[in-house]
Amino acid sequence: MTGSEIHIRRLGRRPYASVLKAMQDFTDARGPEQVDELWLVEHEPVFTQGLNGSPEHLLNPGAIPVVQTDRGGQVTYHGPGQIVVYCLIDVKRAKIGVRSLVTTLETSVIELLSELGIDAYARADAPGVYVGDTKLASLGLRIRRGCSYHGVSLNVEMDLSPFELINPCGYPGLIMGQVADLTGDCAMQNVSDRLLRILVHRLACNVTQDTVDTP
Repeated sequence: MTGSEIHIRRLGRRPYASVLKAMQDFTDARGPEQVDELWLVEHEPVFTQGLNGSPEHLLNPGAIPVVQTDRGGQVTYHGPGQIVVYCLIDVKRAKIGVRSLVTTLETSVIELLSELGIDAYARADAPGVYVGDTKLASLGLRIRRGCSYHGVSLNVEMDLSPFELINPCGYPGLIMGQVADLTGDCAMQNVSDRLLRILVHRLACNVTQDTVDTP
């Protein structure tokens, strides 16, 4: 992907369903010369159930809406204080395999956390980024028409209690953590800017646009 252009789109805080629809529409409409994009967003509280999601992992969702989505994996939670980066990349054109893109997302988060003084790692048997037995970042992708969407979420400074209402990512008893519990350097804009910088570098792209789209 060396030298490829990429557009960063900062969406602010938005409901999950509308962003999902926008990703699907973007992927379906894009042509062979369409510039790839990274979308940075925070979501209103929502549980999202992946294509392989089993209902038994939704323990007690209560008033938080559950949205069926088209990424891989089981159920997870999105909410304010969590960074989400969606990767709208023509992986066929870039000659990137799905496993390679997953690894790029994981290693980008690990590098970010290292910069913050946090020793994190990825697991071959369960995608995501962990500190000890605690999971800080989750991943889910979909490939359609040779292009990726969905991406990675990183818990920064949020209410983690909704994770107790599900088996996160289909793992009963999985402990979910966040950056704020491990370092004082957890300002959302700083963390998101650093993650985007690292991810763009690892994708070997040139940022040609960086725009703010208000909700």
